[in-house]
This record gives sequence, C-alpha cells and structure tokens, in this order.
Amino acid sequence: MAQSFDPKSLASLIDHTILKPDATTAQVTTACEQALRHGFKSVCVNPVQVRTVAGLLAGSDVRACSVIGFPLGAGTSRIKAAEAAAAVADGAAEIDMVIDIGALKDGRTDAVGADIAAVRDACRGAVLKVIIEACLLTDDEKRTACRLAKAAGADFVKTSTGFSTGGATRADVALMRAEVGPDMGVKASGGIRTLEVARAMIEAGATRLGTSSGIAIIGEAPAGDASGP
Repeated sequence: MAQSFDPKSLASLIDHTILKPDATTAQVTTACEQALRHGFKSVCVNPVQVRTVAGLLAGSDVRACSVIGFPLGAGTSRIKAAEAAAAVADGAAEIDMVIDIGALKDGRTDAVGADIAAVRDACRGAVLKVIIEACLLTDDEKRTACRLAKAAGADFVKTSTGFSTGGATRADVALMRAEVGPDMGVKASGGIRTLEVARAMIEAGATRLGTSSGIAIIGEAPAGDASGP
C-alpha cells in the first residue's frame, strides 16, 4: 500500500513540538492554533504547559503530548512515574519518556526495563513513546533499548530528544523498525525540517515525526502525492 505524502496525510503523522525552555504561553497557544488548523497529530510540550495545551485542544482530534525525564533521562524511576501520572492527570494523551541512558551503557538492562515499566504503569491509557537517544548508543545498544521498550509495553520507540549530539537518521529508524517489527510505532525526531527528510524517515519505517517545522514540511508537500512505499 502506497504511503500518502499529501499535506493532510503527512500532518496526521506529526507531533507539533515546542520544547524550548523559554517557550511562552503565547507561543504555546500559537502552536495549538497551528495544530488545529493543519491537523497535526499532537502538540508536544513540557509538563508545565500540558494543562494549557489540553484546554486549548479540548474537543478536537489533536492530542496533548508531554515529555518525561526530558532531556537527559537521568531522573529516578519514581520521579519519572510521578511526572507521567501528573501529565496524564493534566490532560496529556501521549507521553514521550527518556530512558536511563547511563544504565543502558552500563549494561544494566533490568534497570532500564524497570524504568520504562514504571512509567508505563503510571500512564495506563496514554500512548507511551520511549526515547532511546540513538546518537549516544551503539547499534547493539539501540537494539537492546528497542527490545526493552517493547517488552515493557510501550507503544513507540523514538530516536532522539533533539537536545543531544544528533537527531534522527534514516539508518537508525530502519534499525529500530527492524527490531520492533511491523506493529509497534517508531517515531523519528530531531533535525526533521524538510519534506525530503520527513519522506526519508517515513520510507525507513517511521510512523510518527516529531518536529517544530511541521508547517514548513507540509507546505512543501504537493496535494495528491501518494508516492512512497
């Protein structure tokens, strides 16, 4: 089945992201207005802004999304779980958490799996995406992270925070898709600013895109373009 790259279909794959530390209420409000106008999948914000976003998006198909343990993943599981539960209580329908990257590098896979599971348990009913920060991992570590996320019941694995040494790459998306199989979501995030890059990520296996450049991307997408895998 061909993947559609028309603006409407492409917009439905985009988490419209505003995660900069100096984001104002006015900027977050504008992002919500843009998401409603263009039909983005969600608006992804820091936890402090979830209640505002959920209120602005209420009654629409656009979801409120928040990040947990962001951007380092170095908080305790207890705090990550509490943060996730609070975000859901404030109206988040989707949660993007950062794994304990150091524990994974140490080979403490039980700790990484338990960390993900704690957040999964805290946000039952919400979509859970697990950020593995692929730019900091070896390929074997990326595969391990994907397996742990899948085993813990996450809905997606996600490439990057966009705040580390690199963002999404086509190779990483393809590796993650191969590891989790056809049914789990793969989110590409970090450095996705053009239609060409967005298309490459989707062709590699991404089913969601995290970007603050969604309007520019769909602006490049020709209506009725249904080329792709």
